[in-house]
Amino acid sequence: MPHVVHLTTVHSALDHRIFRKECRALAAAGYEVTVIGPHSGDTRRESVSIRAITKPDSRLRRMTHSAWQIYRAALLENADAYHFHDPELIPVALLLRRRGKQVIYDVHEDYPKDIYFKSYLPLLVRRIVSAIVDKIETAAARRFSAVVAVTPAIADRFQRVNGNTVIVRNYPYEEELIGDQSAPWQTRKCAAAYVGTISPQRGILEIVEAVGKLPASLDATLEIAGEEVPQNVRQHAAWSRARHHGVLDQPSTYKLLRDVRVGLSCQHPIPTFVDSIPVKIFEYMGAGLPIVVSDFPLWRNLLDDVGCAMFVNPLDSGAIATALEFLLTNSVEAERMGLRGQAAVAAKFNWNSESKKLVSLYANLIGAPCAA
Repeated sequence: MPHVVHLTTVHSALDHRIFRKECRALAAAGYEVTVIGPHSGDTRRESVSIRAITKPDSRLRRMTHSAWQIYRAALLENADAYHFHDPELIPVALLLRRRGKQVIYDVHEDYPKDIYFKSYLPLLVRRIVSAIVDKIETAAARRFSAVVAVTPAIADRFQRVNGNTVIVRNYPYEEELIGDQSAPWQTRKCAAAYVGTISPQRGILEIVEAVGKLPASLDATLEIAGEEVPQNVRQHAAWSRARHHGVLDQPSTYKLLRDVRVGLSCQHPIPTFVDSIPVKIFEYMGAGLPIVVSDFPLWRNLLDDVGCAMFVNPLDSGAIATALEFLLTNSVEAERMGLRGQAAVAAKFNWNSESKKLVSLYANLIGAPCAA
């Protein structure tokens, strides 16, 4: 049976994309699958073996000691293919490639663009580091067996240097969202939800302001799931209408979504967001929610025909409030929009459709399990 190993120092060994989606899909297809990454100890879950490394306590230690741990553990596995998820593991990946191993680079984000928004770095330093990362990534990608990109924009970067580049989008499992667990529309809270990373660039202040602009007679709330909310947002007058649930596991997140009436994703128009596709959008849709989203060309092209979204200027809290008020006061149309989005997730925006691309890539590189 072909053996594949996923490598990460940045993410948990149980990361949603790495473990819950990619590794489980490969194991279900019949491959022997191992994850080497930060975890409390070696174990085995859902037919996937986990080889734990110590979670690093600093970025420098992660790039040195943890990378060395990963490399030594990877050699011990002697796998047929190695699939790595962090750009800092490029040196490890190149060493494995020199040993004749099949190596796949899974690019979760456009890292050169992301560096431009690292506020802790001076602007000139950001430009230099961004250019260096771009050159290292593209030069190394020529050597890898394949590149897996999460969006078309990222795939376009790598397609020029590695023809074996495939897009495997981070869509949700439809069966975890769609079923008979949703509350009847008329019993759902008069509420909108935001789940995920909480930061100024992801529009947390604008969506809180928007909820504050809704008529008091609506008695609407904003349900937030994610890490700590910035202090300036908590001090905003509209915060009294928000409910912060903290970090929720996936079942609890989905339960929250099934009990509200609108999903929000109002990220600011910066390059790293304009070309990305947040998985939260499809989680909202799968839960049967109409969505209010940033009016980005990629998002409009993807969702306009579905008829499940209202597109807004994410910097304009008044525009967000107008869209929210429409959806919260027009229950029949809001429910129809939610059902259209849910049907689209069941038909195409789901992990089961994406996983076939991943399994096909592996079959071409190291053979199908049945052939072994």
